[in-house]
Amino acid sequence: MVQPQSVPVDPSNAQQLTAWDGDQGAYWASHAEQFEFAVAGYDRHLFAAAAINAGEQVLDIGCGSGRTTLDAARSAAPGSALGIDLSAQMIDAARRAAEREGIPNARFVQADAQIYPFPEQAFDVAISRTGAMFFGDPVAAFTNIARAMCPDGRLVLLVWQPFDRNEYIVAITSALAAGRDLPLPSPDSPGPFSMADPARVQAVLTEAGFSTPSFVGCTEPMYFGRDPQHAFQFMIGLAGWMLEGLDDRRRARALEALQTSIQTHHTARGVAYGSAAWLVTARCKAQMPR
Repeated sequence: MVQPQSVPVDPSNAQQLTAWDGDQGAYWASHAEQFEFAVAGYDRHLFAAAAINAGEQVLDIGCGSGRTTLDAARSAAPGSALGIDLSAQMIDAARRAAEREGIPNARFVQADAQIYPFPEQAFDVAISRTGAMFFGDPVAAFTNIARAMCPDGRLVLLVWQPFDRNEYIVAITSALAAGRDLPLPSPDSPGPFSMADPARVQAVLTEAGFSTPSFVGCTEPMYFGRDPQHAFQFMIGLAGWMLEGLDDRRRARALEALQTSIQTHHTARGVAYGSAAWLVTARCKAQMPR
């Protein structure tokens, strides 16, 4: 078991630190290439909306293993991109990738974006690809991010639409539940669907100092493996905790159901499930002198 490092966090994010700087973050870091394969279809939406220009300064919120930060840094040169994430393992992977790919204008910091002392009015654009849904106090977090942005700076977030619009999580949960009523991810707590409700997101961002956001729905296939065997292993690594409490018979039934689902979603490119996200865009309002 990976033990979380000592990183200052807001108390509301302590549980997220335990997860992302522990075993969960370690799994994501060790499977970074597979995660990129899964969500790569959304990158064109994110970067088209961000429209990063040469010379701009970019902040990447919840940057994970750094792929979006590296791509942003390439577009921003001779400007730069800063990726921030709670996971030491993923930040280490991001730094190695930057060195390997020769991208010196990408920097990374392991920190809690909700409280990190960013320089004020330092960033022209802030982006996040499915990394902004885990704040314990999202208003405080986006207020802190707004302070770090230039007046009229661009905020571009890719966040998941509600649970029932995302075939991949519905299929995994249905298979591994084995007939049980497993609790669904809460839309009101930190987690993958905490920004699924546009009304809630609008309330958070406008209170934090952003303009009224716009929402564009995007759908892309999520690829969980290039073949059924790899997809099965990857999914169990992600969601195997759902099997807890099952006896051997029901566990076997759940695993068989997942394998059947994977087989029916096997395509020429890989094992693909439907997914749906919101592309959220807003502008940072002119800030009052402090």
